[in-house]
Amino acid sequence: MTSAVYGDLRAAPKVSVVMPAYNAAATLQASMDSVLGQSHRALELLVVDDCSRDASLALAEAAAQRDCRVVPIRQPRNAGVAAARNLGIEAATGEIVAFLDSDDTWHAGKLERQVAHMRASGTQVSYGAYRRVDERGRVLSQVLPPARVRHADMLKSNRIGNLTGAYDRRLGEVRFQRIGHEDYVFWLELVRRAGQALRIPDPTPIADYLVRDGSLSGNKLRAAGWQWRIYREIERLDPLRSGWYFAHYASNALLKRH
Repeated sequence: MTSAVYGDLRAAPKVSVVMPAYNAAATLQASMDSVLGQSHRALELLVVDDCSRDASLALAEAAAQRDCRVVPIRQPRNAGVAAARNLGIEAATGEIVAFLDSDDTWHAGKLERQVAHMRASGTQVSYGAYRRVDERGRVLSQVLPPARVRHADMLKSNRIGNLTGAYDRRLGEVRFQRIGHEDYVFWLELVRRAGQALRIPDPTPIADYLVRDGSLSGNKLRAAGWQWRIYREIERLDPLRSGWYFAHYASNALLKRH
């Protein structure tokens, strides 16, 4: 299929995949394998180790010995996931950037489908459907975002799962901020710049998101506080508009099945 879409592999755009890792030895290998096993072969995998105390860095270095597309990067100090992703972005050499955390996985055709759709549609920000799975691999639910989102839509609820998102670097340099919902803030800015983002039309999931018990995303009260801060401090909305969007956010949060 790749040859049919792209012809010569050298014509395929290079995708830089940024993967932060911190004490992720239990899951890192599977996450890396899901990237390296992509049918879209023109990629680099930037594994940014955030000063892990386990074998995460050694696993990344061993993978680099087997596959030259793997680029292990060691943070000089433990600085958190936002800083790790930013270091990966700064080291990236591809035309397109995508993200995968070290406990999530991609389905084999994820990048091929995504890059083909970006080329065909001209979209600069792309995302797709994904599955939520537990630590035993059981599927909890499937997330199918809207086919198109604009900045105003994103203010009501985050529609782009970070593990499915990809963007064209011609949009300019964007960085993750060290704030709650840093993924959301990042994609908010990219959608603002692009004008819109498009979902891969095929609703088949392209990735698996690992749901852990006691995760930060499971703390609803804390997440609500982060959301309000984003409206007031990042988006600089007045209290009335902040409240209007927050009502939509709360409504969407209640409708989600977790």
